[in-house]
Amino acid sequence: MASPSFCLLAALLALVSWQAIASDPSPLQDFCVADKHSPVLVNGFACLDPKYVTADHFFKAAMLDTPRKTNKVGSNVTLINVMQIPGLNTLGISIARIDYAPLGENPPHTHPRATEILTVLEGTLYVGFVTSNPNNTLFSKVLNKGDVFVFPEGLIHFQFNPNPHQPAVAIAALSSQNPGAITIANAVFGSKPPISDKVLAKAFQVEKGTIDWLQAQFWENNHY
Repeated sequence: MASPSFCLLAALLALVSWQAIASDPSPLQDFCVADKHSPVLVNGFACLDPKYVTADHFFKAAMLDTPRKTNKVGSNVTLINVMQIPGLNTLGISIARIDYAPLGENPPHTHPRATEILTVLEGTLYVGFVTSNPNNTLFSKVLNKGDVFVFPEGLIHFQFNPNPHQPAVAIAALSSQNPGAITIANAVFGSKPPISDKVLAKAFQVEKGTIDWLQAQFWENNHY
């Protein structure tokens, strides 16, 4: 007869294994094209009936070889996720083209649901990410054409084009059909409704007037 301690260990292992599987399940079929009109609410999208699926559900003429106009921070992120290609549903991947103006940046942000791997197609980028509390260690690197860098899931990261004369271009792959993006400055100073200036003044250890000025700025989104 099994001892109580053995039974407890087996139960704990079963619980941990179930949670690990449940956190990122593998597809149980060849594909699950997103049915964006389905009234069923699930984590992601319900599956379109396979008999209605065509090759176009896995395709988009995205023109990712075409330069994009950048915004006032000097970047433009063109994301291709499940909203553009329904066939990405349940496949756990998406892609983005990122254009950087001279001295432009993709400002500090996080992807709450994805790891990112980025490769430079043109130009030079200074990139980095910061680890979680309490260390907040910065890992950074200057990347040249053809170089690759990885940003771990959920960590704050950035890219900056240090060249004052030439633009830069990168392609990024992300490990989610819908990685999400939280730009730190936009979220903190541009939330709607705004976070109390007293809260932010205390958090950043600055005068309330500084926070009021920051909250009055137009925090432009660079993800399109």
